[in-house]
Amino acid sequence: MNFTEIKPSNFSLEKYGIKDAEAHWNLNPSDLEEIAIEKNMAVRSASGAIAIDTGEFTGRSPKDRFIVEDEITKDAVWWGDVNIKFDADKFDSLQGKMADYLSGKEVYVRDVYACADERYKLKIRVINEYPWSNMFAYNMFLRPSEEELKDFEPDWVVINAPSFMADPAVDGTRQHNFAILNFSKQTAIIGGTGYTGEIKKGIFSALNFILPHQRDVLSMHCSANVGEAGDTALFFGLSGTGKTTLSADPNRKLIGDDEHGWTKDNVIFNFEGGCYAKVIDLSEEKEPDIFRAIKQGALLENIVFKEGTNEVDYEDGSRTQNTRVSYPINHINNIQKPSYGENPKNIFFLTCDAYGVLPPISKLTPGQAAFHFISGYTAKVAGTEAGVDEPQTTFSACFGAPFMPLHPTRYADMLSRKMKDAGVNVWLVNTGWSGGAYGVGQRMKLKYTRAMITAALNGKLDDVSYSEHEVFGLMMPDSCPNVPEEILHPRNTWSDKDKYDKTALSLAQKFNNNFTKFAEYANEEILAGAPKAAEKV
Repeated sequence: MNFTEIKPSNFSLEKYGIKDAEAHWNLNPSDLEEIAIEKNMAVRSASGAIAIDTGEFTGRSPKDRFIVEDEITKDAVWWGDVNIKFDADKFDSLQGKMADYLSGKEVYVRDVYACADERYKLKIRVINEYPWSNMFAYNMFLRPSEEELKDFEPDWVVINAPSFMADPAVDGTRQHNFAILNFSKQTAIIGGTGYTGEIKKGIFSALNFILPHQRDVLSMHCSANVGEAGDTALFFGLSGTGKTTLSADPNRKLIGDDEHGWTKDNVIFNFEGGCYAKVIDLSEEKEPDIFRAIKQGALLENIVFKEGTNEVDYEDGSRTQNTRVSYPINHINNIQKPSYGENPKNIFFLTCDAYGVLPPISKLTPGQAAFHFISGYTAKVAGTEAGVDEPQTTFSACFGAPFMPLHPTRYADMLSRKMKDAGVNVWLVNTGWSGGAYGVGQRMKLKYTRAMITAALNGKLDDVSYSEHEVFGLMMPDSCPNVPEEILHPRNTWSDKDKYDKTALSLAQKFNNNFTKFAEYANEEILAGAPKAAEKV
């Protein structure tokens, strides 16, 4: 096969210890597709996108993510279950073994960058064992011009070898798979797992340290869009809360769907050059933008085809519920070019409250905003296990705990400061249940949630009256265009008011219990943003 490569002037891999490799530099994605198909690693789907199987791991493995403890990280990283220490000598040894493993093999090298704001651009070299992993890097990061590639010198290097297995007894890992960041060497090594998300999240974690700690830029796990008037909106939320759906607004341009920075001069910029969307239960009706983006150049992961065809069965989660697609952002029509905006005016914290307690929309004070940001709450519906009939609470600090190397209050303090300086409105939006918990109440209709967000964006909630939630202290609008008034106050939607009160107090206590591990680091303003349940329960 004839390939078109773009090699930088200094294109040797020997500086990384990789010798005599057959390296393919910056191949076109169409070339990578053909190689993957020829090697029986991928199948072309009916839409034109290729489909691959990531192997043993179909999702991230947070307990196998490590950060090297060194002079840079020792006193700055919030060490614990999320950020697990790794020995520098063990890292060097493991990287050496990976280099030996890749030596003499066919490898794929990709030069890309992160951060759409030129002032914070991070140049990245990704070295992949597999062609489709290299295609993922092309899709997800920002793509330099041919001219920029000629003299490309990376700031960070990612070495990714899914078939290389660590020996935990010797290498210091927990098991054979690992993803390890080394800030002194500006290198990430990922082995033993084919899950592509580890590549993107490795760099995201690095930026979540570099930008706030060294560049005074707030890094955020959120989506962002911008209106015709240049007003930027941010959407934070854990999986299943509607972050991707609600930021894809036909009347606003998408900046990005997952990772952004907020600068001192109020620029919001995308880290990425693509989207990595869940596709379980995907349909053109529900998610037209994502559905139409799945064409040649997109990479489907762990999907199942309809029997006897190459048509994807998006409803089939038998391989994993975490079926995914990656594609360059220009597969979406309504995007902001370049991927940044100014003048942030509204922030939405999205939660899917399966208890049916939280208001469908409420306005937060700066203290409440910081408290809810640190909490990162959502509640999923009860699982299928016998005896589990209550919603399951999830708290993920800053709506992205697995990727936050600093203490959550560092990010929250920066957010509070920026909110006040920019005069941003912060809203808590419950996309979950109303009229009772899951099993009794009803899921909030998407059209009502969209109407509430549109009203907030257009200033239609600025002059309405508000009522305070008795337990959570949240300010709830008494009216909203195109939304029935009776659903705006959640207690009114429950037939059993006593049960609502008990459920609200119980949820408030869960918030307060979760916050105890952050309390000593939080200021008075943040502490004042907590629910008022402690003394009542």
